[in-house]
Parts: sequence; structure tokens; C-alpha cells
Amino acid sequence: MDAEELATALRSWRDRLEPTAVGLPAGGRRRAPGLRRQEVATLAGLTVDYLARLEQGRASNPSPSVLEALSRTLRLSDAEHDHLFRVAGQASSRAVRMNTHVTPGVQRLLDRLTDVPVMVLSASWHLVVVNRLGAALLGDLSSAPTRERNMIWRHFTGLPDRFVMTAAQRRALEAEAVADLRVAFGRYPHDRDLRALLRDLRRTSERFRELWNRTDVSERATSRKTIEHPEVGRLTLDCDVLTVAGTDLRLVVYTAESGSADAGALALLATIGTQAMQSPTRPA
Repeated sequence: MDAEELATALRSWRDRLEPTAVGLPAGGRRRAPGLRRQEVATLAGLTVDYLARLEQGRASNPSPSVLEALSRTLRLSDAEHDHLFRVAGQASSRAVRMNTHVTPGVQRLLDRLTDVPVMVLSASWHLVVVNRLGAALLGDLSSAPTRERNMIWRHFTGLPDRFVMTAAQRRALEAEAVADLRVAFGRYPHDRDLRALLRDLRRTSERFRELWNRTDVSERATSRKTIEHPEVGRLTLDCDVLTVAGTDLRLVVYTAESGSADAGALALLATIGTQAMQSPTRPA
């Protein structure tokens, strides 16, 4: 690890970012260009003290999850992302692991899609990032443990959600999710996080073991989802899954037909914001 090079890079990347680029207001006097350390720490889910130690070359061995959070927050390019991992003494997450790097273009898209709920999932159904309306619709997982941010884990371990499904719909979702996860495992058989997820799911869930043993392989498809929201009631939305070329990310986008009651409920939720996000989500 090159602590001095890491510190220099982090400060430089922070200084070049305009507040508006990360959804912060442009107003207010700033003593230095770019983002404040507090702002970066908050957006990346780190403490200010830890970020300060990284930027001063006093912290060692930041974890891959910390580096991914910083890369996403600082809007790093693919080359910068790899450089961050290299100077931090970590193998690039894309070497033998699925690529979950949120590119600046994807982040800008999320910043602009304020009127539709959007989640960004990895190929293993791990929640990488969600926009404000997505968190308001499906529940806020920002403070959840890492494993509980995985949508398949949440489903097969019975964690609460807001989806309304018949028994047949639930069985179909489970089969689709497991078959899609097998596609990811075929591409990344040596991904440590994925292998750990599969091991723990097989140990924990009899239903998952049953489906995994079928060896079905297929990628997830577009569907419709019914959601029971505590503030705006029941909504039925189209759920489209868009794959980001060159990465393993999927944008899961929820939309309603223009002029419908569901569209009206979604618009109402957008005005309410994230005031009540008590119940988290399960697979999208």
C-alpha cells in the first residue's frame, strides 16, 4: 500500500468535484474548491475521522467495500477506480470479482431520474445504490448490514418487504432469482463474496437448496410488481431491468402508466420524500 499516493489521490479527486455533481446545493461560501470532507464521508458512509486519516496517509488497509464506496462517491472513471485499489494495496475488484463500479455516467443518470424509483443491483442481486424515490418506495437499506443489502438473501431468510405476491408469484420469483444467480456464478466462479453468499444460502434456506439443485440457468426478465406502501397505499408498477454495458450492474426501474392511479400515487410519494421508510425491501 502506498499511503501517501492514496492520500494525494483522494484529496485531488475530492477537490475536483462540484457540489451539484453529487446532488448538493451550489450555494454557500467555501474556503476550498470541491467537496468538504464531511460531505464525502457522509455520501460514502464513512466517519469523518476515518476519511481524514486516509487523506493524511495515517490509515492502512482500507477494505474493498470502503474503496468501492469512495470510488462511487468521487465519480471515478474505470482507470481511476483501478488506481485507487492499486495504491490502497488491494487487487482490483474487477480482477476476479464481478464489476460493481458505478461509473460517473450511471451516477449522473441516477441523479437526474428523480421522478422514478431506481435501484442499482449487482449480478448477485446486491443493492449497490438506490435513488431517493426508490428508497422511499421500497424501504431504506442504507444502514443495513452488508449481507442484508442482498435482495436474494433478504427473500430466502424471510426479512420483511412491501411486495404483495400470491403464492404462485412468489414461487416464480424464487425460481427466476436462483436461475439468474446461477448465471452470475457461471461468470464469476471465484468471486469470494458470491461464493460465501451461495454457501450461506444453501445452509440457511431449504427452498434455496431445492431450487439451486435444479441447475436452472436464465436471466431475469421484465415484470410487474405490486407494492403496499404505508403512506400512499397499494401501487402496481412496471419493473424493467436494464443492464449497464461493460459492467455487471442492473438498473431496476419502476414506472407507472401516465395518468393512472398508480402514477398519481408515485407522484404523491415523490412529494412526501423519504419521511417514512420503515420497512425494507426484498427482491426487486
